[in-house]
Amino acid sequence: MADKEFYGHVIDGAEVESLDGARFDTVDPWTREAWAEVPLGGAADADRAVTAARRAFDEGPWPRMGFAERGRILHRLADLMEEHTDELALADTRDMGKPLVQARHDVARSALNFRFFADHARLATGEALPMDSGHHSYTRFEAAGVVAAIAPWNFPLMLETWKVAPALAWGNTVVLKPAEDTPVSATVLARLALEAGMPPGVLNVVHGYGPDSAGQALTEDPRVDRITFTGESGTGRVIARAAAANLTPVSLELGGKGANLVFADADLDNAVDWSIQAIFRNAGQVCLAGSRLYVQREIYDEFLARFTAAAEALVIGDPKDPTTEFGPLASLEHYTKVRGYVDTVGAEGGRMLTGGLGDGWVVKPTVLVDMPLGSRQVCEEIFGPVVVVQPFDTEAEAVRLANDTPYGLNAMLFTENLHRAHRVSAALTAGTVWVNCFFVRDLRAPFGGVGDSGVGREGGNFSREFFTEPKAVVMQIAPA
Repeated sequence: MADKEFYGHVIDGAEVESLDGARFDTVDPWTREAWAEVPLGGAADADRAVTAARRAFDEGPWPRMGFAERGRILHRLADLMEEHTDELALADTRDMGKPLVQARHDVARSALNFRFFADHARLATGEALPMDSGHHSYTRFEAAGVVAAIAPWNFPLMLETWKVAPALAWGNTVVLKPAEDTPVSATVLARLALEAGMPPGVLNVVHGYGPDSAGQALTEDPRVDRITFTGESGTGRVIARAAAANLTPVSLELGGKGANLVFADADLDNAVDWSIQAIFRNAGQVCLAGSRLYVQREIYDEFLARFTAAAEALVIGDPKDPTTEFGPLASLEHYTKVRGYVDTVGAEGGRMLTGGLGDGWVVKPTVLVDMPLGSRQVCEEIFGPVVVVQPFDTEAEAVRLANDTPYGLNAMLFTENLHRAHRVSAALTAGTVWVNCFFVRDLRAPFGGVGDSGVGREGGNFSREFFTEPKAVVMQIAPA
């Protein structure tokens, strides 16, 4: 199509093509037509991006600025993002089918990421450690170096900035590789960073694929000092193996199969509202999705009736329409995967109360019951708008069911009993537990998972630990 827009790599302060001139299309999941072109980067393009980032870190001003000076640039970038909300939101909507209202929310959260980490880095404190031996020690947190940030396609801008903002705030330089299905907002972000005054080479963007492409080259480059990745658990294992060859520290936020526990004493209106958000926001393409919904037997029928009605009331349509609440899945490949779970419900022994396949790449909000505990729908990360609802009787049973998974990213529970809220939160094997809510974040808190859900934590001081090299300085203050 002659009218397709072009969004290039951004390397060393310039927007460029791939060295070999290769390009690929990005497709609008609603129209299922290509709307933009991006350069298809390979190992050579990743190499020149790392070279630029390495030079900017080793020789440039960014790591040597004070926190206040870096912070002014990051706040200016946040200002520009807010001014360009429509452009950034529409990029993610057209790339992955996210309803525009939700994409605009993501832009606001992305700008907040830069503001928060700029201020956090400036205000964070180290430790002073007086010693009895006539010595004194204290801690410093120095930028680690070059960061390779590999982002997913489900919250493109928001999860890109969750990685890039703390890395930059602490004085690192970055090579960002967005997901190949959602490349555009990364280029727009890099353009705005340059406009905000960020020096060349500090934030670089390389488009391309993972295996045998730009992604693999970044994870194997010995000049990279940190690798941060959000995505599928299998890919995380591959990246961890590549990083191990160079002993490169990694932060991996991987898959999830979140449990949502609704106790009989819950506020049902609140529990239904949040449970709908927990599985059907972003068409279920959320690593934190509450895809296993356990409801205490006394309220099971009433809750299920309300929950199913709310699912059926969601407005499905063109994501660019501001009234749309629920859009298509992000790609044909992903639609095919999720459809496989929908098509095999009966064969696995379960029943579909509502939902199923829609037009195009739409899978409607789908509610399953009577699924065997060992079924694929219960055990595997579907990453789509498919929830399995099952009853439980006791608190102990609810905890056992919730923890019966190799994943441990998050969980939710709904109860008006304060003692139960604390007991169950402590008993759940998860990096985040939400009580009577979902998706509410404090950026100071640790974020990450256990088991197949990842390695490490980010957020606040946890991001500082990862993106810096903590150093102990010991001084003699009394004569020997």
